[in-house]
Amino acid sequence: MSTTNGIGGGPNEGAFESGTANPDGAHLPDTAGARPAVPSQDDRNPDGRSGAGWLGAGRNARRAHARAVTHQAASVLLGYPDGVFFERLPLAARAAAELPKSRSRTDLLEFCEHASTTPELELAEHYVDVFDLRRRRALHMTYYTDGDTRRRGHALAEVKRVYAEAGWRVSARELPDHLAVMLEFAARGDAEAGQELLVNFRSGLDLLSRALSDYGTPYARVVDAVRYTLPPPRRADEERVRRLAQEGPPAEDVGMEPYGARPRVPLPLTDVTRRRS
Repeated sequence: MSTTNGIGGGPNEGAFESGTANPDGAHLPDTAGARPAVPSQDDRNPDGRSGAGWLGAGRNARRAHARAVTHQAASVLLGYPDGVFFERLPLAARAAAELPKSRSRTDLLEFCEHASTTPELELAEHYVDVFDLRRRRALHMTYYTDGDTRRRGHALAEVKRVYAEAGWRVSARELPDHLAVMLEFAARGDAEAGQELLVNFRSGLDLLSRALSDYGTPYARVVDAVRYTLPPPRRADEERVRRLAQEGPPAEDVGMEPYGARPRVPLPLTDVTRRRS
């Protein structure tokens, strides 16, 4: 199976095209093999006593399914808004509309409404203006934790290792830490490993959300929809966000080979391929 991520020249070619079709015809990610082990928003463990028995198992499966749909829709919506993006937009909106009532559902639908009523050129110009590394609104998650330092090369290699262990290959046309790439992996690759990646980079997600909200862009709603799928932040996470907001990412313009220096926007297409066993 071959998929492409929602970045640059052709977002999510194949998004929502595999998995389970609902009665209304929208194709949603297949989460039959998902193993959700992440606490819910109210901090209960879905695998604990409250989730025992077949009823609990069904509840866990629904949560995993909703999380996967949220991640896949957000992956599409964070792509560069070219012609293919607008072709996928109605599918993302339909999938979001079928989510259970939640803040994630509301935020995704509000952004879809904004994107569908904004002229294409205007939305593209806004995207390029919003996601600018110099303004701390980067979609590359290791930028927040490692900046332009030697450590970032190791962090990128670790993300690629997680993908490789799940049988996913990311083309060299995009860095593996792009948020849309991570989200598609979490939705369609390995749900547990993908969720763990997002949790590990939650300080970057939280800082990005804050920066987008301060800028007043509707893209903040997409990032917030993702954040609502994560367990509540710990005190250490909140402290890390506070330090990042004050000091910014580490700075050191060396050590990025073989991944290259800062990517330019609009961001290029990422080809994510699942290897057949």
